[in-house]
Amino acid sequence: MPKYVIERELPGAGQLSADELHAISVKSNEVLAGMDGRAKWQQSYVTDDKIYCVYFADNPQAVLEHAAAGGFPANKVSLVASVIDPGSGE
Repeated sequence: MPKYVIERELPGAGQLSADELHAISVKSNEVLAGMDGRAKWQQSYVTDDKIYCVYFADNPQAVLEHAAAGGFPANKVSLVASVIDPGSGE
């Protein structure tokens, strides 16, 4: 299943409380549960004004469907071509 990085513009994201982040996570999980495995959330990174999410999905449309159903922005969906880390340079 392809991996995607989703850029979600959300002003003030870095100021969201633990309860607010929990509520977002609950909603995301609820939507994913109804998608018959067409999208799976790996993890997300919260910055000042954006949330970057890593998903496995059948296609970009599944990512956008999840965003629409959850009421989440999905400003940019990028297919991951390769993954590198410090071990890649050894």
